[in-house]
Amino acid sequence: MNNKFSVSEAELIKQKEYTELVKTVLASRFPESKPKAFVHTYGCQGNVADSEQIKGMLIEMGYELCEDVSQADFILYNTCAIREHAEDRVFGNVGALKKYKKEKPDLVIALCGCMMQQEHIAEKIKKSYPFVSLVFGTHVVHKLPELISKTLTGGKRVFCIEESDGVIAEGLPYSRDSGENAWISIMYGCNNFCSYCIVPHVRGRERSRNPEVILEEAKQLISEGYKKITLLGQNVNSYGKGCDFNVNFAELIRRIDAIEGDYTFDFMTSHPRDCSFELIDVLSESKHFCGHLHLPVQSGNNRILKEMNRHYTREHYLELVNYAKKKIPDVDLTTDIIVGFPNETQEDFDKAIQKRLAQKDREMSEKYKDFVSPDAVATLKEEYEKRIAEATAQIQSVKDSYAEKDAEFKTLTERAEKAEKALL
Repeated sequence: MNNKFSVSEAELIKQKEYTELVKTVLASRFPESKPKAFVHTYGCQGNVADSEQIKGMLIEMGYELCEDVSQADFILYNTCAIREHAEDRVFGNVGALKKYKKEKPDLVIALCGCMMQQEHIAEKIKKSYPFVSLVFGTHVVHKLPELISKTLTGGKRVFCIEESDGVIAEGLPYSRDSGENAWISIMYGCNNFCSYCIVPHVRGRERSRNPEVILEEAKQLISEGYKKITLLGQNVNSYGKGCDFNVNFAELIRRIDAIEGDYTFDFMTSHPRDCSFELIDVLSESKHFCGHLHLPVQSGNNRILKEMNRHYTREHYLELVNYAKKKIPDVDLTTDIIVGFPNETQEDFDKAIQKRLAQKDREMSEKYKDFVSPDAVATLKEEYEKRIAEATAQIQSVKDSYAEKDAEFKTLTERAEKAEKALL
């Protein structure tokens, strides 16, 4: 077991006691029917899995889940910090909850997730959103019963943002609501520190769950009839690193695939730095692999990859992709790409695109050489280049639009400063 990060048995027992306490309090306040809880999730599948645990704990405490926020006695938003737009949406939606608090003074409004793990965000909530009763970060989800108990009985707002490398809390209940799909978190946190990513700062260091616990969970879900098992982690490829059990991600996949049943498995998210040829070999031999490999490249330019602190090159990425295509001919490959990264020039972008066009040209020529005429291949290439040109034009249009907005904002700021000076 990864004892460094494991929540102690004593702590888990304490939370069970708080669960019973909350249940008693709620039963006295809602004698005729169970109080209703509304949970809304922003962001990634990791947040969805966290929310399923939160829902499971809420049910154990005596709440009944609902889909209508206006009917809720407890409202929780599980937030995401990966994009500024997601944060802006949260602030707007939280502000809209004020009317429900006025209508129902005993309503508990709670916020958790990656946004709340940031100290400045928690402070903003504390100062600007006084109707929010409970705020907690990513490392204390297992303490939810205790936090709700203090919120219900203490008469004060509760803020719990612990600085930590992270924890692993086993044995928490789930309320799964993704149909025939089931999420299994195999690890948490990230050690890569990509220059554009906040995940390591809000999710802590990499920590892997015990493989035997994961396998038991997978067996249970498969026996219950779930058809798609998705293994989750900020960087699943580094599963097992620094642990006292000798199981890496490839070996974990091998063991999961050995479980009998009618199911497929998937996983996310992968990092090219840690994705191994061994893993691809294992996937090529798997009976239950769904065939989808998501491998975020982020950029096709080595200079930009270095700026991003990704720790791999374009050449290494293509080597992995070509090996995957060779070993798994019908593999469904997807990726993520960041365009317009700080310090990325149009020349950087164009070089990456041109290299991709050249590679695509070779692939098409090789793939269709026996049954497609050279003219047809040339037509396909022309169409491909046309679409790339259109996409490039759209990207430039977006860049120009942002530049105009920046200029407008600068002008407005200068006017505001001048007006302020005039008033003084």
